[in-house]
Amino acid sequence: MLKDRTDTRAKLWRTASAQRGYFTAAQAKEAGYTYQAQRYHAQHGNWLLVDRAIYRFREFSDLPETGDEHLVRWSLWSKSRAVISHSTALATHDLGTPNPSQIHLTVPTVFRQRSDALVLHHAELAEEHVEQRMGYRVTTPLRALVETAADGVGQDSLDVAVATAIRRGLVTQKELRHAAQQLGPRAELGMERALVAAS
Repeated sequence: MLKDRTDTRAKLWRTASAQRGYFTAAQAKEAGYTYQAQRYHAQHGNWLLVDRAIYRFREFSDLPETGDEHLVRWSLWSKSRAVISHSTALATHDLGTPNPSQIHLTVPTVFRQRSDALVLHHAELAEEHVEQRMGYRVTTPLRALVETAADGVGQDSLDVAVATAIRRGLVTQKELRHAAQQLGPRAELGMERALVAAS
């Protein structure tokens, strides 16, 4: 019996380790924890309840934070369908300032969940526009820049982000202009202003 419990914990630990210690109730169930056992671990402080049906092993909360752990939580909230995007993606790429009160996610057009903590954008993203991180996915620097330009807000921040991305060799002016064209006139206008400011 003890071996069964140890194996169950080890299986869940492997899953959670790839997700910064976070896991869902469904993942715990798949590892062998009944919902009654899940309640027990949450009530006794072995697991931290982060959100409805999302937990984190207590041990991970004692580790030094790297700044993007909370993004794993939102990926799990979306059942791994969301991609970190727009200005939140810029911050993830060190091209902007994080704004925890406005977390931007791009979700599939059929996605229906909502949260007051999120700004949701509905779109179908091509795989070439997405990078895999530990526990979540994020739009590439190129995509993050042009989708932020398409938002039409924070031109000063966009100017700095574009100049930084070009200086670091993450994107070229040609790539930015082409990608902005794909998203429409607002993206083109914002990007052109940013490129002028960067020159």
